[in-house]
Formats: sequence, C-alpha cells, structure tokens
Amino acid sequence: MLDRLVAIASEAGAVILDIYGRADVGATDKGDGSPVTLADDAAEAVILAALARDFPDVPVVAEEAVAAGQCPDVGHRFFLVDPLDGTKEFISRNGEFTVNIALVEDGQPVAGVVYAPALGLMYAGDRNGARISRSDDGVFCDWTPLAASPAPAAGLKVVASRSHMGAETSDYLAGFEVADLVSAGSSLKLCKVAAGEADLYPRLGRTMAWDIAAGDAVLRAAGGMVRCMQGRPFSYHLSRVPGDTAFANPWFVASGAFDPADLKKPTA
Repeated sequence: MLDRLVAIASEAGAVILDIYGRADVGATDKGDGSPVTLADDAAEAVILAALARDFPDVPVVAEEAVAAGQCPDVGHRFFLVDPLDGTKEFISRNGEFTVNIALVEDGQPVAGVVYAPALGLMYAGDRNGARISRSDDGVFCDWTPLAASPAPAAGLKVVASRSHMGAETSDYLAGFEVADLVSAGSSLKLCKVAAGEADLYPRLGRTMAWDIAAGDAVLRAAGGMVRCMQGRPFSYHLSRVPGDTAFANPWFVASGAFDPADLKKPTA
C-alpha cells in the first residue's frame, strides 16, 4: 500500500507544481475563511480517482470534498486526505506545502505519506518503519530510514507553526528548557520531528484530522508520538472536540521518542 500512496502523492504533486508555476493560482476563500486554490481541487481530484481505483472498498475523507458537503460514512478503516496542506505557504510561494494521505484503522494512523513537491521530499511511514526520499523528477528510489530523537540531554529543539504561533503555545513552551525554536509550514513540522531534526512540536490551536494524520503516521513509524494535552496518545475517532465538527482535532503535542511530561520544568 505505501508504495501506491507514494505514487499517488507524486502524481498529485506534479499537478500542484504545474499550477504553482502560474501567475494566477486561483486563490479564493472558503466559507470558514481559509484559502483554497486551483491546486487544492486539482490535486484532490487526482488523489480521489487513484484511491477509488486502487482501494475501492476504503472510504476517503478529503478536505475539499468535506468543505463541499461530501463526506462518506466511515467505519474502522478509512483514508484521510489533505491534497494541499499549507495553502498559505503555497500562495506565498515559500515551498513549505505538502500532499498528505493517511490510512486510519481503529482510530490510529497506520500508514501515511507526506510529499513536499516544491522541495522534492517524500516522507513515508507504516508498521515497517519510516523513511525519506529526495527527488527532482518525481521518482523516488533511494530511501533513508527515519528515527525520531530520544529525550535530549540539554534543551529542546522546538518546531512551531509559521502561520499559527499563538500565546497559548508560548505559555506551554515556557514550561520547558528550549534551546532552539524554528518555524515551518504544513505537516513538515511533524516530519521534522520524525527525522530527528526537532524534538517537539506543540499545536495549541484548531486543526483538522486530515491536516496531521499522514505526518502522525510517519512520526509514529519513526518512534515518536502525538499526544493530546492530557498526555494520552492521539486518536482519530470521530467527534473528539465537543461542539465542533466530526474531524476537528483537539490540541496536541508531537514529540520524539520520549514523553514531554518527563522534561517539564519543576513548578515552584
């Protein structure tokens, strides 16, 4: 399955890059105020057609389809798709946008790919581990294993949202010894933790399941973990946020191969 998801993400990435090179990417705002472009819709069409062909019995929950009121009934096994995560990054042309495809089984992300087409990076993870490949032409052959970092002996390397760094996140990080804080866009933050390039990624703000499931799958395959703020491992069962839509996420913290609670500063 993972090889097929890599190929599907690569195909969607090629469509995205074609539109990325245009002067007008057709950016508009959705009903919730978030941006959408021609690339979001075109990439999602490619992914939905390919998943329907290759995995016809697995329901697919995709961001733009849900925004249009099209959401299938899901059971214990379904795909989560964000065809263009980091649309703001796409519009600003900084390259930090991704294609996200994840398979969820019994609430857990068991396989996922995150493709950053402008950077030529493909991250993939399943029960056999996590890996990364770099390509300039959409072909991915040479893979390198990924391993999340163990608890650091000194301060934490933290990655945070480029577009959504708020006071709540700053307050949370005040409870840790932070050696370095960098920003990044899209689900690349989760992949940086999976690669051991960062130790911690807190997200104290609203996200949706399709935003993070693929990166979560890669991170877990690399030995890391995403936890809710109460310390429990993250799940993708429906309606986890009271009063919000079925696929809204609670706040979470992604970390390497350690529990962030063990590194918190002692309180006075």
